[in-house]
Amino acid sequence: MIEIKRDTIIGDVLDVAPQTAPIFLSIGMHCLGCPSSRGETVEEACAVHGIDVDKLLTLVNEEANKKPE
Repeated sequence: MIEIKRDTIIGDVLDVAPQTAPIFLSIGMHCLGCPSSRGETVEEACAVHGIDVDKLLTLVNEEANKKPE
């Protein structure tokens, strides 16, 4: 099971669960490939983009842990 937390680096999320990228893109986090994504935590990104970190973590963790169909 993957556990993505507030202090998880966005680049690390994408490394272990690339299927979560559309969630980040849908809320305006468009620079997933930029250097910031390799040094910014989920919580920091949410603060910059005005996103509720707990809601985002729920969505991202659900997607990251879905069983393949």
